[in-house]
Order: sequence, then structure tokens, then C-alpha cells
Amino acid sequence: MRGQQDQQSRVFCELSALVFNLLRSPALVVGSPSRRSSSAGQITPAGFASLLLGISVALMLCGSVTFFIGFMLMPWVLGLVMVFYVAGILSSLSVLGRSILCYATPRKDLPEWKLL
Repeated sequence: MRGQQDQQSRVFCELSALVFNLLRSPALVVGSPSRRSSSAGQITPAGFASLLLGISVALMLCGSVTFFIGFMLMPWVLGLVMVFYVAGILSSLSVLGRSILCYATPRKDLPEWKLL
């Protein structure tokens, strides 16, 4: 469980670093050098909105794919849980039956202890 949290936090940190680097990086503008220097450190509101839209769409798609995989695997997981549950019940009944049978039948190979 701790490894999964570490992986999720690492992915979140990498995504945040990518977004911040994109926001800080100069926009590549094709044109004259004077135009490049004036817009070197700025991002337009439309570019920022597009960036956020792309991030949210990517997260929604990843979440949808994860949900779909979990939805498809849920019957298999429930079936496996039920198989283990039935196996546990049968094992418990087997142990209970052995203990009842061993207690009910006297053993003849053991000598009887006589008190002096």
C-alpha cells in the first residue's frame, strides 16, 4: 500500500513539474526576432486554457480506462473471493469433523495409564 502511495505521489510530482515547466518555458513563435523577444516569457490565456483542458481530458481518459478495467475485473475478483470463502468453509468443516471423529473413537494403540 505504501509503494502505491509513493508511486502516485511521484506521478503527481512529475505531472506538476511538467505543468510548471510548460508555464515557465518561452512560447515558440515563428516570426521575426523582435516578436520572439517580446513574448518570450508569457503564455496566452487561450494557451493556458488549452493546457488545462488537455490535462483534464488526459486525467479523465486515464480515470475512465481505470474504471473500465476495474469494472471488467470485478466479477473475476468476486468469483475468486467466493472460491476462497468456500475453500475456507470446507477446510474448517474438515478440521471440525476430524476432531469430532478422533475424540469419539478410542485409541487402542495407546496403553492405559494406571494410577498407583
